[in-house]
Amino acid sequence: MAAFLSDAWFDKVKELTAAAGNLNTPPALAALALNVTVTGANNVDLCLNGGNFEKGHSAAAPTKLTMPGDLLRKIFLEGDQAAGMQGFMSGQIKVEGDMSKLMAMQTARPSEEQKALIKQILAITE
Repeated sequence: MAAFLSDAWFDKVKELTAAAGNLNTPPALAALALNVTVTGANNVDLCLNGGNFEKGHSAAAPTKLTMPGDLLRKIFLEGDQAAGMQGFMSGQIKVEGDMSKLMAMQTARPSEEQKALIKQILAITE
């Protein structure tokens, strides 16, 4: 187990992602790079790049989200889309840049391989 968004967590996620092999990522997700700044006790920058979690921001990402860590976990690990809409409507999620990229992500459905990887990531997350 690793603390969510810690260096150890990112290392384990990278390891699990590499071991998963071909994730059959849908084209809408494969072409998406989305920067996220997680707010809280310590701000953490990450990128959802091609559907994968990566530490740090990508210069190529046209969109940036800012949100609390608990909300990131609910949306991207637990798959709670309602939490995402509530977070956006309540101002907990701030969006900068190309909003259309965010909309493309909403309509894309993860592959079975991606769902299995997310379950593995959730299992190692404190």
